[in-house]
Amino acid sequence: MNKKSSTYLKKGDTIQVIAGKEKGKTGEIAKILLNKKQIVVSGLNIKKKHIKPKKEGEIGNISQFEAPISISNVMLYSKEHNIRSRIVMQTNPDGTKTRILKKLINTN
Repeated sequence: MNKKSSTYLKKGDTIQVIAGKEKGKTGEIAKILLNKKQIVVSGLNIKKKHIKPKKEGEIGNISQFEAPISISNVMLYSKEHNIRSRIVMQTNPDGTKTRILKKLINTN
């Protein structure tokens, strides 16, 4: 049985990298790979791939792409408050749930 895992992150969220060579940098989530528990962040973790020519007369090239980062190496980031934090799910009076940064709750 192949069970999909869930994550608190969503496409379009702003995150900050907390571990690895991109530590401290912020970016926006472009893609989520749930089965691998990884995310692709636009503008971060750029890798190069050397492509050899396949046919005679063809020219090889170097392509750049954004490699995935483990979900455990990132945290949600707030641009307005300039902090990164864990997430708390809060239930509104009308029954809907919203995600709120835990540090913002503790400071109020």
